[in-house]
Amino acid sequence: MIGNATFRHSNTSLLSVSSVEAPVIVTSEDFDARLQETLTRLRFPGRLLERVAGITERRWWAPGTGFDDAAIEAGAKALAESGIAASDVGLLINTSVTRRNLEPSVAVKVHHGLGLPSSAMNFDLANACLGFVNGMTLAANMIDSGQIRYAVIVNGEDSQATQEATIDRLNRPGSTREDFNREFATLTLGSGAAAAVIGPANEHPGSHRVLGGVSRAGTQHHELCVGGIDGMHTDTKGLLDGGLELVVDAWNEAQGEWDWSDMDRYVTHQVSNAYTQAIIEAIDLDPTRVPITFPNWGNVGPASLPMTLAAEAQTLSTGDRVLCMGVGSGLNTSMMEIVW
Repeated sequence: MIGNATFRHSNTSLLSVSSVEAPVIVTSEDFDARLQETLTRLRFPGRLLERVAGITERRWWAPGTGFDDAAIEAGAKALAESGIAASDVGLLINTSVTRRNLEPSVAVKVHHGLGLPSSAMNFDLANACLGFVNGMTLAANMIDSGQIRYAVIVNGEDSQATQEATIDRLNRPGSTREDFNREFATLTLGSGAAAAVIGPANEHPGSHRVLGGVSRAGTQHHELCVGGIDGMHTDTKGLLDGGLELVVDAWNEAQGEWDWSDMDRYVTHQVSNAYTQAIIEAIDLDPTRVPITFPNWGNVGPASLPMTLAAEAQTLSTGDRVLCMGVGSGLNTSMMEIVW
């Protein structure tokens, strides 16, 4: 593969990755109960979310806790685990899809909450569910170039308002099966937060090297999943078909430069059972090496991949190869290799 679709990092390591689980458990049975009248009227079978998506529960934040508060908590946790002082951070990237307002950026509150110096650049990077991986790539490039030494990448997501609005809309007397199918994916979302600290590998022996990876765009599919504060409309089959084709193309083209056929872990963006199984079968992954978190967290957007990686970190050994794989609405895909 040629061009900027493939990338390598020369001196960047992952120093820590952390997650924060939202504390309020909301089960799919809870959603079924709230939608019972509509499900009966439209003649949908019971336990639809659990049977179709494989999601048993997702989480919401406690009243008074904002997604940006959770991102600050995750960032502080990652800094503590890395041993890096806030004063040494040169870049903060917030990758949250969730936001309350168009400006200022979410990053400014996180920057202030973490006590970062005024010399630390900060901004939002949004690319649907792929944002966290994109943020790591951008920060790694800046570390490799010598512009900064340390970067913090954060994400916080809050699905509650969108899901509440969706349930209210689906419970209107005039809602149809088509409406339900179009908004089904919204009910699979979850809330959570994650953060990572990356820095120069040569200053941190034994850290986890970020080697690089590959990206690919399929932007002809930009209308398949369109979301806003009030809801998200998704062509579920189109999104699965388009995403699968994009991932397979990127995987096959990458094999000339990368050999990812025998990784110790494949940490994927967590969407649903159908999507995960389709990816495993399409590129012939060993399912025992693909950790699954969506049954208990739902689809936590850009936070789902680093949250899963943080959960797996305790079982990884020095030298283990990890491939982070994500797809974002639009469509875009990226794969990044980290050596533990």
